[in-house]
This record gives sequence, structure tokens and C-alpha cells, in this order.
Amino acid sequence: MEFIGQLSTRYGSEIHPPSGPVLDVGFVRRFAAAHEEAGFDRVLVGHSASSPDGLQVAAALAASTERLGFLIAHRPGFVAPTLAARSFATLDAFAGSGRVALHTISGGSDADQARDGDHVDKEGRYRRTDEYLDVLRRTWTAEAPFDHHGEFYDVADAQTDVRPGRPIPIFFGGSSEAAYRVGGKHADVFALWGEPLAATAEQIASVHAAARAAGRTQMPGISVSFRPILGATEEQAWDRAHDVLDRIVAAGGGGGSFTGRSSNRQGHEATRTNVGSQRLMAAAEQGELHDRCLWTPTAAASGAAGNSTALVGTPETVAAALLDYADLGVSTFLLRGYDPFDDVAAYGRDLLPLVRAGAVERALV
Repeated sequence: MEFIGQLSTRYGSEIHPPSGPVLDVGFVRRFAAAHEEAGFDRVLVGHSASSPDGLQVAAALAASTERLGFLIAHRPGFVAPTLAARSFATLDAFAGSGRVALHTISGGSDADQARDGDHVDKEGRYRRTDEYLDVLRRTWTAEAPFDHHGEFYDVADAQTDVRPGRPIPIFFGGSSEAAYRVGGKHADVFALWGEPLAATAEQIASVHAAARAAGRTQMPGISVSFRPILGATEEQAWDRAHDVLDRIVAAGGGGGSFTGRSSNRQGHEATRTNVGSQRLMAAAEQGELHDRCLWTPTAAASGAAGNSTALVGTPETVAAALLDYADLGVSTFLLRGYDPFDDVAAYGRDLLPLVRAGAVERALV
């Protein structure tokens, strides 16, 4: 079982106005250290057309941490897959083998893609991602120089002298049929946002069906993302949840992994075109509370631009809810709080140990 936090490069969230420079070096180092101290396995380093470069952020933080891994969001299409293969393998060598993972983002917002000069339509982006990951993996693993002649990439005599010490995991996110098809073929871990249990089971079945259609016998792992809101009692947790919701509404629903107006704009653009966002909004329309403690108003209030559904309750209640998802086959949880430092510390102290112990008891690890 793996736990992933979500990095931000300056202080802020949907309920805390961002402060400091967009890349606050002191803050991001303290935030990474807080995740490491709390026992997280990795942190997600996000991406947008206006955010700091994720590979450089991860490289700097790998040097200031000892164990923490980095899941680096990466958009195929902006650099050659052969160059990306060398970049990730180089970082893997400096960080220490096993600390680097790649999170494939084909692109949910046409407008944000266009800011970097990409005007390929969504279906085309998934075809490009499919080809990109073929070349990327082949660059890492080929025993001899190779040629590739495809729709998007044409390379001759490709080879690399730097390779990962062990295979770099490829994560893949999306909820569309194209995402299932390409992610089912390539993903080591397929990432979903936090939907009700029944809908999550349906998505897992779709991913596995796509993997089998691609000829795979080993199914991708599954990651699900949530925004836990904890309290010492159920009443305190729900009081805090409603306070968080009030503050999201008062702030206009903004905020992202790289907090600021640009990430907020990207989020609202993605909501209009991203199938994952549309699914979260549909869950919110079906009801505020699902299953054990999945709460959807935070997603509705923020436009469901990303990881935005909450799990509300005591650490015991939220741990039990996470284990309900583990029973479906989920092996990775991405958890992000609304109070950056306090929530990371609380998850590490009160939540993660309960889930890990419960997974052992259920023989899920």
C-alpha cells in the first residue's frame, strides 16, 4: 500500500489565499520534509502551462530529502520521448533508484495545451501519448539502437547511455474511453479521482478490460485521490467540513496544486472538457454523502477541477473508508488536505498508521 501527498510550490489552498512567490523555495522544501516525516511514500509534483518545471522541482527536493519519492506530472508532446527517457533516468540516478515515478497527463484542457503551442485535439493527444510511451519505454529497455517511424515520432538509431536503476513506474490518469484504452495498455498504476465505491468499481473494471484487450496478464495498480477532513470526534470533523466548504465558496472555489490565479483558470477550463471532472460533478448531483463518509459538496463548490471529494470523520472512520476502497483493489491513495502543514502531520500521525495496520489485518499487502 502506497500513500502519495500533493506538493505545492507556495503556501495556499482552496481555503487559504496563496502567499509568497509562485516558487517559494523555503516553503516547498519544508513541505516536502513534512511529507517525509509523516511517512508518505511519494509526493505528486503537478504541472500546468504556467507552473514551475516539475523535473527541476523534484531534482532540488530529492537532494534535500532522504527517502521521499516524487511522482512527476509529465505531458507527452512537448519534448521528444527519447529526451524525456534520459531526463527521468538521470534524475533517478541522482535521487537514488526507486524515488522517481512519471505521471502521464495527456491533457484535459485544450486551452492550457494551447498556451504551450499544442493544438492537437483530445483524441489525437491520446494517440500521441500511446506512441510516446512506446518510445519512452523502449528507450529505457532496448538492448541495441532502434528506429521508430510513427504518426507523431520518427527516430533513427535511438539509444541512451543512462538507464533507470530499476523500472520507473508510469502512472496514468483519466476517465474517458481513450484514457482507459491507452492507460490500460501502458500504466503501472492507473489514477482515479475519489468517486463512490460502485462507480470506482466500474472504473476499475473498465481499466482492467482495456488492459486485457491490450494483451496484458498483469493488471495495473489503482490509485484513488481524496481530501480527508479529520476530527477528534465525528461532530468535530463535520463542523470542520462545513467550515471548509463555507471558505471554498467564499473564495470562489479557486486553488490548485500550484496555487494561484493561473491554476484556478486552468481548473475551470478543465471542468468543461475533462470527463473525470464531469463524473465528480455527477456524483455531487446524486447526493452529498455516499457510502461510509464520501462527501461531494467540496467538489461541487470548486468545480471538480481535480482531486476534490472529501472523506469526513474521525481517523478511524476515514481509515475504514479507505480500506473499503482497498477491498476493491486500490493499492495507492493520494491524500491532500486543506490546511497544508497541519493536515500532512495529522495524516501521518493519526490516519496512515491505521490504514496500514488495517491492510495487514485484511491481508491486502
